[in-house]
Amino acid sequence: MKLLIRADASAKIGTGHVMRCLALAQAWQGAKGEPIFAMANPVPALEKRIESEGMQVVCLTTEPGSAADARETAAVARELQASWVVVDGYRFGGEYQKTIKDSGLRLLFIDDCGHAEHYYADLVLNQNISAEEQWYRNREPCTQLLLGTRYTLLRREFWQWQGWQRTVPAIAKKVLVTLGGADPDNVTLKVIRALQLVEVEELEAVVVVGGSNPHYETLEMAVQDSRFPIRLQRNVTNMPQLMAWADVAISAGGSTCWELAFMGLPSLLLVLAENQRAIAEKLATLNQAVNLGWHQNVKAQNMADTFSTFLQCTEQRTKAIEVSQQIVDGEGVSRIVKSLEANSIQLRSVREEDCELLWHWANDPEVRDSAFYSEYINWETHVKWFESKLTSKTCFIFIVEDINNNPIGQVRFELIGNKEAEIDISIEKKNRGKGLASAIISKGILYLSKEVSIELVHSFIKVENKASIRGFEKSNFDFFEAIMVNSNLAYHYILRLLHE
Repeated sequence: MKLLIRADASAKIGTGHVMRCLALAQAWQGAKGEPIFAMANPVPALEKRIESEGMQVVCLTTEPGSAADARETAAVARELQASWVVVDGYRFGGEYQKTIKDSGLRLLFIDDCGHAEHYYADLVLNQNISAEEQWYRNREPCTQLLLGTRYTLLRREFWQWQGWQRTVPAIAKKVLVTLGGADPDNVTLKVIRALQLVEVEELEAVVVVGGSNPHYETLEMAVQDSRFPIRLQRNVTNMPQLMAWADVAISAGGSTCWELAFMGLPSLLLVLAENQRAIAEKLATLNQAVNLGWHQNVKAQNMADTFSTFLQCTEQRTKAIEVSQQIVDGEGVSRIVKSLEANSIQLRSVREEDCELLWHWANDPEVRDSAFYSEYINWETHVKWFESKLTSKTCFIFIVEDINNNPIGQVRFELIGNKEAEIDISIEKKNRGKGLASAIISKGILYLSKEVSIELVHSFIKVENKASIRGFEKSNFDFFEAIMVNSNLAYHYILRLLHE
């Protein structure tokens, strides 16, 4: 399966969007998929990095974020027969998403702060600890949200460090400075100068910059004039090793925060962009990091004083490490790939030849246990029921198939009243536990909406059926009431569909 990733990098916008997409691309590659990047004016060093991973880069010719860009990206995706399109960047808004979706493509939209006016994507990913569901109230009913650090995008080089434990020195002396791939305001130079004011003996530092950093020569001179050893490194591929070497870090408040948390590296954060502010504030509240604030407002001496205290406070750094391990577990990228795979399903209308298949599924012991009428269904009864549903004007049954057209489940809707329907789903045994339920529910409602006008969908679930409850809640259903159904206590969930 091909994954087309639309993301850009430059000296102005940095490399963060592309680098976190690289993590997803690596995981997709590991799952036997083929990731392809679509970029406008790619930074040569970054293009080389992507190609070194065995991935293709397609260069786009249109204005980034424009309607023409969306059409070109959709055309490339269709030509490549991509299973999914991934879009990451603040240039891409609601209309961009709509163009991709109107082209019949599956879309994962990576976001940081709810900047789009409306969300049309199948999946919206915000890996930040500050992510809030209310940012995405203006979304399609079938849009699923992947929010928080459970979905942190960590690149391949970090995977082997899962479970690694850090030792805490009495006085921290090894410093890692990493302020993003571009750093257009040259905050790195400000940090190097502030470090010269730190009153800790035997200090040493590694300063990491990206290939799109325009200040490399200036930084080289500053490093040469340092009163303690500083190594200046560009386009590194061994960031986990550098984080393991360091005792503390000075970092921007962007995606690198999640890498630092995963590696348990106590950090001081500088806010370099508005979208980093909430992250830095939240991590400081949790005592996982020290928030120095907006970079232009931080004086070199104040930075040095705060850093000196941090280096010498074992208790503060130990607490930061403990909190870090609770924030990022390293499984985020695999969870995202599973969500993509689950949402790669397709639906078709039921056919006469599906009668026996549905009978076997209906009599699965777990299915019968979750049903309100749990008795075994004999063949004659099932055939009579099935034939009545095939000719019914108020019943819609869809067979769920995986990407290879293998049947894996069913979703059924019964129309009840004016523009309302009741939903029922089941998944064959070997495909349970894969996170498919929410994808089946969302896609089923989408298919039903093409057949009839629906404003309200009802679901009735036995209270002990926790897996089904999770699936419907993940699909944006709201709890309505607890009721009795055929002498069984049930939860009644509803989904209101908004139409433009």
